[in-house]
Amino acid sequence: MSDAHKEEHQSAIKTPKQLILAIAAGFLIPIICIVLLVEYVTTEQKAGAGSDGQTATAILARIKPVADAGYTFHDAAAPKQLLSGEEVYKSTCMACHSAGVAGAPKVGDLAAWKARIGQGYDTLVSHAVNGIRAMPAKGGNPDLSDIEIARTVAYMANQAGASFKAPEPKAEPAAPAEKS
Repeated sequence: MSDAHKEEHQSAIKTPKQLILAIAAGFLIPIICIVLLVEYVTTEQKAGAGSDGQTATAILARIKPVADAGYTFHDAAAPKQLLSGEEVYKSTCMACHSAGVAGAPKVGDLAAWKARIGQGYDTLVSHAVNGIRAMPAKGGNPDLSDIEIARTVAYMANQAGASFKAPEPKAEPAAPAEKS
């Protein structure tokens, strides 16, 4: 064998002292890295999951009655507050008429509303109140009054170029004064 061939296979560790240092470094460097990593992670104050569970606000939220969560009760005997056409559109009609779902004419689409507007205001109101094709009666909201539906028809048709006048509620006659 030649000397050049011997040098190719020689190790970087040539003395027992170098061997001891390599073994020590092989154990100590990973241990030092792990200790430093643990120090880095644990030195910052972190709130644990659920640590705010014993605050007064969190306790009140847990023991609050379920019936209070998002339910609004209204007096059925109280006078009804009529909604405007825009309010009814946003709460009920927008789901179908903003995207054209099931053939519903989009609000503001002149071509889709032209033939409907040509049928007349009363026909449009009748279709909205009673339902037509895929559209349920009153847009699926039976709590709406006919006046609210008529206002909404005027609002939606006017967005497409009609000039319908939204109806005003009829003034109720004043109750006669009681005699004492």
